[in-house]
Amino acid sequence: MEMLWLNLGAVFGFAVTARYFSVPVQQEISFPPTARPNAYLALLALTIMISVSGLRRGIGDTYVYRSNYYETTWTLEHALEAEEPGFAVLQLVLQNISDDSQILIFTSSLITLTLITIVLYHYSRLFELSLYVFIASGMFLVSMNGVRQFLAASIIFAGAAFLFKGKLIPYMLTVLLASTFHQSALIMLPVYFIVRREAWTKSTLGLLFAGTIIAFGYEQFSHLIFGAISETKYGGYSEFDEGGANIIRVAVYGAPILLAYIGRHRLKEIFPQSDIVVNLSLMGLIFMIVSTQLWIFARMAIYFDLFTLILISWVVKVFALKDQRVVYFAIVALYLFYFFYEYSVTLNINYESDYLPFFQSNENEL
Repeated sequence: MEMLWLNLGAVFGFAVTARYFSVPVQQEISFPPTARPNAYLALLALTIMISVSGLRRGIGDTYVYRSNYYETTWTLEHALEAEEPGFAVLQLVLQNISDDSQILIFTSSLITLTLITIVLYHYSRLFELSLYVFIASGMFLVSMNGVRQFLAASIIFAGAAFLFKGKLIPYMLTVLLASTFHQSALIMLPVYFIVRREAWTKSTLGLLFAGTIIAFGYEQFSHLIFGAISETKYGGYSEFDEGGANIIRVAVYGAPILLAYIGRHRLKEIFPQSDIVVNLSLMGLIFMIVSTQLWIFARMAIYFDLFTLILISWVVKVFALKDQRVVYFAIVALYLFYFFYEYSVTLNINYESDYLPFFQSNENEL
């Protein structure tokens, strides 16, 4: 756990310094921000995250990925015929470089975290706050658990510009590419038509209401939901009986959306693409509400969580100048409390690495 605390502090520290030494950029519109953090310091923050994530020994289903890497020898024909050929081809390439499964973990972390950081670097108003919430909210931890799905989500997130600029074909191609790493990414195809509209209308609020109704009437709706995916590899989720997500997670997810609603008029003035990001965040909140009945739905929220990182970096600026500092530090403090609660109290995460000093395990390698 100490490594995860060090990671949070170091990344936040470098990211704050990066924004302090930000440089102006020439552009035609006010979004993305007119100043960008210092690239070298931002790279240091990214390097720390990649090192911590990529050099881990375990956490979540990391052991499963490492075991499968050793047990499956990929050929090009075998990889292309796989249900998710993108991830299979990635393993094929890596197996031709090294038979050590650590290369898969490190490469997945490198791709995922680099794509996420690049997007936040270009679109976040407060770069360090986005990275801080990424770690403190548990998204960083989830990226070390749901490796393939978070890799797919990062690819879609990298196509954020296509979504913002209304470039349908490039966006669809990006989603299809992501689906070769995790088929659930296909859920983002119809999302393009849902989120590119004004926020806080009756239709978007209706979606939120529908999610709440589904959560309360889960027993009735679950047959319909799982019936739609019964023929896929994820149909087996209907047999899961492991309870729902913690309601505190739902509250944490919904907090930035509540702030966005409070300052919705000002937000549109300073953040032209806020409608899209708000609608994406609302859809994620719907999945989080439903996940209180079955945790697996929280996995679907991964595709929307990343856009909330952009949103929270802008909502601070909707408040009066004299109040922005209070709101900023309130966000930092509340997410710090959640970080402690989630990592230390609820999950009791034990970080181990075969490469980082002081965190090495005595267990035999896979």
